[in-house]
Amino acid sequence: MERVLLHTCCAPCSVYCIASLRAEQIEPVSFWYNPNIHPYQEYKARRDTLVSYAESVGVELLVREDYGLRKFVQAVAGDIEGRCSYCYTSRLEETARYAAGHGFSAFSTTLLVSPYQDHDGIRQAAERLAAQYGVSFLYRDFRTGFRQGQSEARELGLYMQKYCGCVFSEEDRYAKQIKRDQQKFSLD
Repeated sequence: MERVLLHTCCAPCSVYCIASLRAEQIEPVSFWYNPNIHPYQEYKARRDTLVSYAESVGVELLVREDYGLRKFVQAVAGDIEGRCSYCYTSRLEETARYAAGHGFSAFSTTLLVSPYQDHDGIRQAAERLAAQYGVSFLYRDFRTGFRQGQSEARELGLYMQKYCGCVFSEEDRYAKQIKRDQQKFSLD
């Protein structure tokens, strides 16, 4: 059975991806590397949920521990609206580098399951990094199973995050409330 390094952003997003790859006789090895997730309690909740889930479904999990708040913020501070490109590239680069250096035939990512992510941007970054590191990128459009995977994750009682991961995506989550509060408490 082919083993593929699967960059994993969280347990709920991995549910469908793991099942789908296994149905193709591909055994994913989950790879946690997400220095974009903030604050620390959110990072820890997602990591720890993945650790438990991987164990429960018998998936090997490799953890690259790196709570990278300062590095992430420094990298995106000049272009907060364009932060996702850096975020995808930095995580996928570490995945491609690790895959190439540890004998994996290919790598992929659970980011491809979310209809809320820039699917084309993820694919382009991964293909560029695959060429750079000399390892194949296993492309799958997992979005068709997003709702199914999320439903199964809820049934399993997995921690379900409310935003993409970075502090700026959390701010986006509250944008309407922030605007209402600004209007309500305006001093003008």
